Amino acid sequence: MKLKTLVWTAAATAATAAAGGIATDPGSRWYRELRKPGWQPPAIAFPVVWTALYADLAVSSAAALDSPAAAGTSGAGATRRDLTAYRGALAANLLLNATWSWLFWRTRKPWLAAAECAVLTVSSADLVRRTHRLNPAAGASLAPYAVWCGFATVLSAAIARLNPGVGPRQ
Repeated sequence: MKLKTLVWTAAATAATAAAGGIATDPGSRWYRELRKPGWQPPAIAFPVVWTALYADLAVSSAAALDSPAAAGTSGAGATRRDLTAYRGALAANLLLNATWSWLFWRTRKPWLAAAECAVLTVSSADLVRRTHRLNPAAGASLAPYAVWCGFATVLSAAIARLNPGVGPRQ
């Protein structure tokens, strides 16, 4: 893996984390008053899990982009178009990732955030598929990211269901 590629994927992932972090406010009165499912993980789990997943996303993506398949040195080499599509899929995924925080925490629309999170989950599964195609080990390493996004979708929908009519003024 090239340092230049890792710096690029790490910077993009860190920017996503920062953008989402700016919007996130678990101490807000609005969030504290929301009903949440009993199976929601403790608050400390979220920054711990997301930090690990973001690091994995940066490293796995860099490994995929710099893999022999991406360089065209394996029997099933990727085309320039495949690599461009991969970068686009990664960028779209990171944008979707940061957007959830703004929809949930700032617009305070849990159903909209849950729907967007479902799109993020599909995007994440697609990114795992694309990563696996370029580097099977990196794809396997990235799989927990898609699983967690799926869990986040279910959790977001559960919060929305438990709080019908919740909106920005509540």
